Amino acid sequence: MEGKFVAYYRVSTKRQGISGLGLEAQRQAVHQYLNGGRWKLLSELTEVETGKRNDRPQLEQALGLCRLHKATLVIAKLDRLARNVNFISSLMESKVDFIAVDFPTANRLTVHILAAVAEHEAEMISTRTKAALVAAKARGTVLGGQRGDHKLNHRRGNRLSARVRGATASKRALDLLPIIASIKAAGATSLHGIAQELNERAIPTARGGEWSAVQVSRVLARAEN
Repeated sequence: MEGKFVAYYRVSTKRQGISGLGLEAQRQAVHQYLNGGRWKLLSELTEVETGKRNDRPQLEQALGLCRLHKATLVIAKLDRLARNVNFISSLMESKVDFIAVDFPTANRLTVHILAAVAEHEAEMISTRTKAALVAAKARGTVLGGQRGDHKLNHRRGNRLSARVRGATASKRALDLLPIIASIKAAGATSLHGIAQELNERAIPTARGGEWSAVQVSRVLARAEN
């Protein structure tokens, strides 16, 4: 096993969290899975709540660390994330790779495959629809409809793409805020000092490079908006 990882554990009750019941078994499973190779466990976060809720601050923090460090989220059991497919899909949209020890193949690739199957089905429906239209036209059925403005659609696509990029940048800025706050609390309050500390913590920029004072300033400005 190689790479950087963030472990996420979940226990159902506060009593389990205090006593360690269930938690220790999860931690042991994760460490056994990672045993061997060159790997680094950056952090271990534990959530104490029921599996039916989707608002999980510790999971959000874990995902944020994964995005910042380009790390993989590792969990002991798949049901520790959630018991519904929609939540797993939301996790996939976070752009974070994850591994479930009891189901190692259930990662982003798995979801991509399922998405590809759904996309293929949509294409098949489209093909059948076009074939039906051709058959209808051959029977003499009058077909028509507004084709739309291609230039307008192109502009709309560009605006949508820009919004997606902006949302991704804003999410990353919010992920960085707790890290920057801890750096400031440790005494590095200047933009240059924060940038230097981010580099020392091996947190890459969005493009994978090193931090500068200007980039830190941009992140802080985006987080405030």
